[in-house]
Amino acid sequence: MESPMKTVPAAILAAALALTAAAAEASSLQACAVPKAVTPAPTEIPPPDEVHPNVPIAAYLLALYWSPEACRAGIPESDKAIQCEANRFGFTVHGLWPNGPDRVHPRYCRSSPPMRVKTVKANLCMTPSPWLLQHEWQAHGTCNWKTPEAYFKKTRQIRERLDVPDLDPGADGTMTAGEIRQAFIARNPGVPAQGLNVRIKQGRLTEVWVCMDLKFKWAACRGGNGPADAVVAAVTPRASPGQQ
Repeated sequence: MESPMKTVPAAILAAALALTAAAAEASSLQACAVPKAVTPAPTEIPPPDEVHPNVPIAAYLLALYWSPEACRAGIPESDKAIQCEANRFGFTVHGLWPNGPDRVHPRYCRSSPPMRVKTVKANLCMTPSPWLLQHEWQAHGTCNWKTPEAYFKKTRQIRERLDVPDLDPGADGTMTAGEIRQAFIARNPGVPAQGLNVRIKQGRLTEVWVCMDLKFKWAACRGGNGPADAVVAAVTPRASPGQQ
């Protein structure tokens, strides 16, 4: 039985979020628990050495976080209450990134005020962090779109075109990079294995980057597709809402 000190935060969270049984298990873009009150993140002040407004765009990629690992690691980009406590996400959208012709990519092409509450709330089931939404718009969206609404509309269109799998690491909690790629390819026959950059950090799956050409068609990743198929990664399983 939980102590009163543990049940109070749960009650507050339940009152603040529009939860349904379906939403608590959701990984789709339409169904998740969103707070009734949302505060947009402030304008980001970028590090001067990351500002690259004049780099030409050579390709795009859609970066997908494996949300259970983001929550396990407590990465600062995550919103703990929305992403890790109120919902049970699989892959979430990190961002849509214009990439340059080499290792320098267009970033922070212009400053931008905080986004409208309506815009933030409309995209929290895709990218469940007000801070990350503001950051992605400023760091990447400003380099090719006029408004955050246009940027996230394009991001959503690409995400909806992609049939994103839910990973099942099995009893040993691991998958190979090849198995992760094949999980995507099985649902998306047009996506080449060379277009799936599996990101592994300290032996754990963190992200999958899905690469595209200038017309947003699936394409091989310009910088390679990450570790070889045989490389094994720990895959953090999904937890029930509120379970850490």
